[in-house]
Amino acid sequence: MNDAPLLLVLGTGNRHKGQEIADLLTLAGLELRTLADFPAAIQVTEDGDTFAANAAKKASQQAQHLGHWVLADDSGLMVDWLHGAPGVRSARYSGPDASDASNNRKLLAELIDVPFEQRGAQFVCVVALADPRGTIRAESEGYCRGRILESPRGTHGFGYDPLFEVLEYHRTFAELGPGAKAVLSHRARALQKLIPVVQTLVDTRQWAPE
Repeated sequence: MNDAPLLLVLGTGNRHKGQEIADLLTLAGLELRTLADFPAAIQVTEDGDTFAANAAKKASQQAQHLGHWVLADDSGLMVDWLHGAPGVRSARYSGPDASDASNNRKLLAELIDVPFEQRGAQFVCVVALADPRGTIRAESEGYCRGRILESPRGTHGFGYDPLFEVLEYHRTFAELGPGAKAVLSHRARALQKLIPVVQTLVDTRQWAPE
């Protein structure tokens, strides 16, 4: 029996996100790499209207192109006052050259004078797993409710983490740090649902030959 680790490509070029996912997917018998390890990886256009559509598209197209299993996610922030914006445009909220800092500045500008009790928001994550043929074999989603502060707090994390206060802790993800985020975050909750499926595929050696 071949006991060599089975390869799973994490469909992201974002170093922070790749490390966050890798830390959550500590499964026996699995070797994790990111798109940074594959110079031939393609750029997938995220033009779906939903997080689920984008996650599935990224996983399927990269898997077909690379010939490996790919796990991809799409995630973002939905602010109640903004009717769900920035939503699927979270990463590019402030324009094509958006950065975490510029996105946060725009969000704060959009919420000027909005009362604290009306600054509710949620992080959303949808994860999709595709086999080398591009077939989606599993999907899951996770949510985390919170509110948007009037100024950033904390030094951990990335994206909107310094502005997003987790309701039950009254601290931002950037203040809570990676340990708490690994339990509470939208991405953690989505991946926790997917782990049993991935483990079954690994245990039963259903990974297609490379």
